[in-house]
Amino acid sequence: MLLEAEDSQLVLLDYQERLMPALHEGMAAMQQGLRLAQAARLMRVPIWGTEHNPEGLGPMVGPMRALCPMVLPKTQFSAMGAGLGEFLKPPAAPVRAGNARSLPKHLQKPPEANPERGSIVLAGCEAHVCLLQTALDLIDQELDVWVVTDACASRRPSDRDAAFDRLAAAGAELVTTEMVLFEWLRDSEHEAFDSILSLIK
Repeated sequence: MLLEAEDSQLVLLDYQERLMPALHEGMAAMQQGLRLAQAARLMRVPIWGTEHNPEGLGPMVGPMRALCPMVLPKTQFSAMGAGLGEFLKPPAAPVRAGNARSLPKHLQKPPEANPERGSIVLAGCEAHVCLLQTALDLIDQELDVWVVTDACASRRPSDRDAAFDRLAAAGAELVTTEMVLFEWLRDSEHEAFDSILSLIK
């Protein structure tokens, strides 16, 4: 199964100013997260961000925050517990008002549902805490979860790696940043190909 840009949403978890320097390869993971956000903007993929305890850990790093239309502050480790799920759901379909000349209800077509983007591309920190708990909650909601491994970090590599093992066993797809970008593109003739290629190089 390949990722489809039209079915994807990107969630960037807790790339925060005071946290990143404390993480093993945290700055490299942050750069990959930023590439994901830039590519998502080019590909019109919705982007959501979170900040865990921003008073203590500081805000999301500036360049990434600028690409997130909404950043959800939280104290719960799972962003789903803080309400992320409400943003990931499609908006309710509009209700059509009837009038005296309307067809009887049993002859009316139901309103078309708004399209749902059920593939959640997840990246962030710490991999074994907030990212893991958020991913498991998303899987429980029957969403397809794609964890971008090179855009995730923990203080200790062993914690990060254990999180990846657990996520794979739970049904998450483990991918890299370049996998995501090329699957979103699918074709070297895509209008965003040159711009995304420049992000990779």
